[in-house]
Amino acid sequence: MAVEHIAIIGAGQMGNGIAQVSACAGYKVTMIDIKEEFVDRGMETIKKSLTKLVSKGRMSEKEAELAISRISTSTENSSASDADLVVEAIPEVLSYKTALFQQLDDLCKPETILATNTSSISIDSIAASTNRPEKVIGMHFMNPVPIMKLVEIINGSNTSEEVNSAVVNAAEKMGKTALSCNDSPGFVSNRILCPMINEAILAFEEGVAEPEAIDGIMKLGMNHPIGPLALSDLIGNDTVLHIMNVLHEGFGDDKYAPSELLIKMVEEGKLGRKSGEGFYKY
Repeated sequence: MAVEHIAIIGAGQMGNGIAQVSACAGYKVTMIDIKEEFVDRGMETIKKSLTKLVSKGRMSEKEAELAISRISTSTENSSASDADLVVEAIPEVLSYKTALFQQLDDLCKPETILATNTSSISIDSIAASTNRPEKVIGMHFMNPVPIMKLVEIINGSNTSEEVNSAVVNAAEKMGKTALSCNDSPGFVSNRILCPMINEAILAFEEGVAEPEAIDGIMKLGMNHPIGPLALSDLIGNDTVLHIMNVLHEGFGDDKYAPSELLIKMVEEGKLGRKSGEGFYKY
C-alpha cells in the first residue's frame, strides 16, 4: 500500500500542520477546506512556518520552495479522489465526521486509506459510516504538528494490519514517532492527560491551592514542561470538557465526570488562550 499522494481535509491549525510535514517529507499534498479564504490562510501559515525554519537553519530555502510546490489547494472534496491517504482534520463533531467519511468512501478509489485526526471520537463510529472499515484508522497528530514528534495511531476493530503498517510508515517518513493503540474512549493520550487536568481543576475548585501553586508543583516536582491548568488553557477548556464528557459517557464511570468549575467556566466563555481568559488571563 504505497502512499504517494496525501489529501488533508481541513486547512486549520492541525490541517495545515499536517500538510506542511507531509510536503516536507516529499509527498504530493492536496489541502482542502470549504472556503478559499480558509485554504489561503492555511497556505500563508505554512509559508511563515517554513520561512522560520529556513531562518533557523533547519532547512534550506530550496527545500522550503520544493515543499510549497508539492501542495495544491481546493475547496472541493472530490480533489481527494486520487489520494492514497486522506487525513481528516475538521471540528470534533461526530456527525460532521461521519458525513465526510461517507462522502469520501464514495469519492475515493477503493484502496484509499481514510484517516481521522480525531483526539477522542471512536474510530469504529467513524468507520461504520463507510463500506471500508478495514481501511479506516486514527492518525492523531499533536499540536503544533511541525514540532511535536508523536503521532498516536488508533486501530479500529476492523483496521487491517496492512493499513496500520502503511500509516505508521507514512508518519515515520514525516519524521514522527508513530505509536499504535486500539480504539477506546480517549485512546491513550487523552485518557491519561484529561483526567489529570480535571483533577488539577478539582484541586483548585476545592481550595487546595491556587493555579500558580498547582502548576508550579507539577512543573518543578514532576518535571512537566507546563502545568495542567496552563495546559488546559492552551488546549481550550471547552476541548478538555468535550473529552471528559467522551470519557464519562464512554466508560460510564463517574471518576471521569468533569469538574463543575470546568463546566461553569466553559458556559461563561472562559475557554483559555483563545478567549483571553481561563485559569489565567492572556
